[in-house]
Amino acid sequence: MLTRSQVLDAALRRLNSDPTTSMADLAAAIGIGRATLNRHFASRDALLREIGERALDHWSRSQDETGMVAAGESGDPERIRNCLRELTTWFVENADEFAYALANNRMEAMPELMARTNELIDREVEFYACAQRAGVLRSDLPARWIEHTVYGLMIAAREALRRGDVARRDLDALVFSTLLVGTGDSR
Repeated sequence: MLTRSQVLDAALRRLNSDPTTSMADLAAAIGIGRATLNRHFASRDALLREIGERALDHWSRSQDETGMVAAGESGDPERIRNCLRELTTWFVENADEFAYALANNRMEAMPELMARTNELIDREVEFYACAQRAGVLRSDLPARWIEHTVYGLMIAAREALRRGDVARRDLDALVFSTLLVGTGDSR
């Protein structure tokens, strides 16, 4: 018998490859009955909420484990650049593992997920502002625009992986270099 976590993992893998999969087809793809899936997740929204929470946990962990706040506060360009490189690796991993959650409009309608999303975005925007002050990122762009740019790169990464346009092993470097060329300080 699969645990709730295993069911969630399998559901996420299926939804990453086919976001329109119905709950019945999802259960069949996982290898369980619809009733079993409903015991774990009473509705599609309950499943989406848990996927969203897991994606946000990963995102929050990326900020914590890279020392993003401390790196930004240090003002040290090298430390900030290294943190940005590590964050990019985490972001690509998040885009790969949680592709379905990355741009799901139904999740955006869940206030508790959006509140947490906004908190994480605000922390990143502050980090990007620190990176601008340190000369790592262009200072002529709004820090929020840089955040939107990073999000756009994650959508691009997700699509490149989904379509097989880019090898996964190359994606971290591609995203990081694209970010720095587009938003890096050219002085």
